[in-house]
Order: sequence, then structure tokens, then C-alpha cells
Amino acid sequence: MAGVRIDGVERVFRDRRGRAAEVVALRGMSLHAEPGEIVCVVGASGCGKSTLLELICGLQMPDAGTVAADPAVLMPQRDLLLPWLGALDNAALALRVRGIGRADARRQAWPLFERFGLAGFERARPSQLSGGMRQRVAFARTLLAGKPVLALDEPFAALDALTRQELQGWLGRALAAEPRTVVLVTHDVEEAIVLGDRVVVMAPRPGHAVVELDVPLERPRRRTDRAVIALREQALLALGAPA
Repeated sequence: MAGVRIDGVERVFRDRRGRAAEVVALRGMSLHAEPGEIVCVVGASGCGKSTLLELICGLQMPDAGTVAADPAVLMPQRDLLLPWLGALDNAALALRVRGIGRADARRQAWPLFERFGLAGFERARPSQLSGGMRQRVAFARTLLAGKPVLALDEPFAALDALTRQELQGWLGRALAAEPRTVVLVTHDVEEAIVLGDRVVVMAPRPGHAVVELDVPLERPRRRTDRAVIALREQALLALGAPA
């Protein structure tokens, strides 16, 4: 398994005629995630974090540099649940698109659905679920895609602070039970330190890594622990430093 290996990547968005560069999203971006490692990427809005995830998933191609990754699935910021399907069928959709029939897809999805605390809500439509439950359904769907690499784009950004903290702890436990190589992008430095094995801090556009912080702390991690606070301060300092 390769995990994820990004070396010296540049990504330029041009006008429709391909002449003048409108945006240089990434330049000299490098990032490695070993198999089974959780790497969290933090940076200001517009620094190319979402572009980075799409490169990992093969949804974009680099203009320079190399991207090598095991098969990856993207979980975007919005849950994108289909409003006319129940929660279990939304989770099982990842199996349906692989050609598995509805009954079999439901049976295969059910153990994960139940483990994620969603039992009793099989038929509930997305509009009947809380924000946290919707994100758990979306994450179940992401895992059921069966890819070894998960690219998570601000999965909790739309949630209130209390639900967000609850879901951060829940995600850590879920990944411990269902290990994957994970690249998670976030604006929340504390979230990155609580969840990640390493934290990569990106500079503003054109995005590139300026600091990598190892997080050699046992889980679960308390936000009030001195080691967590110290790492948070290092990351915040790097975010404010000149590129």
C-alpha cells in the first residue's frame, strides 16, 4: 500500500482559453500519509486544501509534481444525502453504485449503521435527522465505498460547537474501529491535534506546507492537556508566520 504521496505539486487554474493563469492554487506542495495514518491539514480559506483532496481522489490532475495514492473516496463538507431516501438507504448508496442490489446493500450496511448509533432511524429522511446524525450517515456511506484512503473535507464545519466536539470524539473512535489512511482538512487547529497523527500547516495561496507537527499523544486526547495546548500554539504560530 502506498498511502498518499504528494511531491512538489503545482495546480494552476487558467481561463477558458488556457492562456493567462487566474489562480495558482498549489505550488511546491508535498504531503505524505503512511498507510493507516491520520494526517490533518490546516490553513486559511483559499489555500488549496480542497484542491489537495481532489488531487488525492483523482478528481483533478496536477500541472507539475507527482500524486500517488491508494484508491481514495472524498467526503465533502456538505453531507449530500438524498432527501427522498431513508438514512439506511443513503448509507447503502455507496454499495448500490457498485452494482449491489438494494436488499443486499441494506444487509451489508446495517452492521456499520448500527455501530454508528443510528439504529431506529433506518427510514428517517435527512430532514428528520440532526446535523450530527446526518454526518454519521455520510461517514458510513464514505466507509462503505470500500476505499483504503479517506479524504475528509471539513466534515464538521457546519455543526454547532458542542455537536462538533462530540462528533470529533466519535470520529476518532470510528477510525480506531475501521482503520483507514485519512487526510482531513480543517480550519480548526484544535480539531486537527485531537484527531491527527500529524498536522500539516499550509501557507496562503499558492498553498504549500510550511510546518509538519507530529502528535505523539495517546488517545483520547483532552483539549485541556498541556501537550495539546502546546501543539496548538505551535500550529497557530505557523499559521501566522510569513510563507
